[in-house]
Amino acid sequence: MSRVLAQPALTVIAGPTGAGKTDLAVALAERVGAEIVSADSQAVYRHFDLGTAKPEPAQLARVPHHLVSVVEPTEPFSAARWVALADAAIAEIAARGRPVLIVGGTGLYVRALLHGLTDTPPDPSRSTPPPELRPPSSAPPMLSGRLATRPASTSSTRPGRSSSSGSNRGPGGCSSGGW
Repeated sequence: MSRVLAQPALTVIAGPTGAGKTDLAVALAERVGAEIVSADSQAVYRHFDLGTAKPEPAQLARVPHHLVSVVEPTEPFSAARWVALADAAIAEIAARGRPVLIVGGTGLYVRALLHGLTDTPPDPSRSTPPPELRPPSSAPPMLSGRLATRPASTSSTRPGRSSSSGSNRGPGGCSSGGW
């Protein structure tokens, strides 16, 4: 599935941690009156102030930032959820007539925003338990139900999650690298 971006135009500043994206984005935003939407898989989390490149309080005060410190570290979060929040922030910024800067180092988030996420159908092999997990016809009903719903232990994803959801990959739904 690909996304066709209509107005507003987006300016993307992306790259690795420590490359100077935030300083550049704040200076540019001040110059053109833009607002910043963070595309950083760690900056979305509250309390992740050390060990991440989250904007400093002074930078946050100079220019409006979106999607910084918006979820608790214990909350499930994925690229799909980030895109939904980013789309809402972009619409709000555009409604105010201001330019939008997408700034961050999480390539998956930027790619998902610009090109969408792939919808993958459920794995049909997971809907029917493999033979070794099927209950014998003589098993008690309670045991039969429990065995019939148990996922295969060799599965590469968590039960009920497709591998494209990113939900089994840790905070932010992805690793920060991978450009």
